[in-house]
Amino acid sequence: MADPGAGSMVPVSAGLYVGGAASCSSPASLAAAGVVAVLTVDAEEPPALPGVRSLHVRVLDEPGADLLSRLDECAAFIGAARAGGGAALVRCHAGVSRSVAVVTAYLMKTQGLGWEEAYAAVRAAKPDAEVNPGFQGQLKLYEAMGCAVDSSSALYKRYRLQMLRERYPELQDLPREVFAVDPTNMCQMPSTEVLYRCRKCRRSLFRSSSILSHVEGDGPTAFIHKRITESTQLSGGGPDKCTSYFIEPVQWMEPALLGVMEGQLLCPKCTSKLGSFSWRGEQCSCGRWVTPAFQIHKSRVDEVRTLPVGNLLTANT
Repeated sequence: MADPGAGSMVPVSAGLYVGGAASCSSPASLAAAGVVAVLTVDAEEPPALPGVRSLHVRVLDEPGADLLSRLDECAAFIGAARAGGGAALVRCHAGVSRSVAVVTAYLMKTQGLGWEEAYAAVRAAKPDAEVNPGFQGQLKLYEAMGCAVDSSSALYKRYRLQMLRERYPELQDLPREVFAVDPTNMCQMPSTEVLYRCRKCRRSLFRSSSILSHVEGDGPTAFIHKRITESTQLSGGGPDKCTSYFIEPVQWMEPALLGVMEGQLLCPKCTSKLGSFSWRGEQCSCGRWVTPAFQIHKSRVDEVRTLPVGNLLTANT
């Protein structure tokens, strides 16, 4: 087996190699290994390699960098090379973190392995492999999503918000795609959706697909650092421990979110208080800490369900 140093090209399985920056220094070695495609995960785009298909994924080797969003694209690139009978090389600067994370994700997706099992397989071939903690967390999330990036899933939406918290400390420039469509801007709502309206003025606020569910906390015991009042005990001990909805940002919230870390969420029509937000996170009444948090109190909204006949709306009471 090749020397598993940063400059070498190490075989992980048939037609799949991992390596560092210097692993492409010898065109003859690439040709001998049957490499027809090179995937580079690095901050800088490398020079083109004649006769070899290439893909550059611009990602820093930092725990807060977003690699998850590119994993399906990477897997498709590697798979296309191998499907044609050739081999693929995945490389990064040192050949120990970013490239290893991508190869691990590929094994997860194509061989049905859990992230730890796939990671162990890569480390068996390359003992110096060491994926940074942030990428390890992203591989766990990739596994939880069934090894497919689903931008509509609550898991992925929460991940995106957490990435934004790291990437936009001043919060002056949020990507448009992070905001869910304002229900008032939708021509028709899917029949499977539940709509939530302001209880005071009936203005549509968000859809059920915007709710980011979380695992229930430990109730009153999670508030031992605070004075446990009767209301706290009630909110933590009833059948519905969570007295708020934690949702993704909706378009009408944008003016309130930019440039500040926390504040109130007011109805855009009647300005009644609906809840609050904090990029640092807030504690749900169930005791679970949610980060970041966009919290709407259940007592301030009504559910409205879509009826299949005539697409009429009826409010639950």
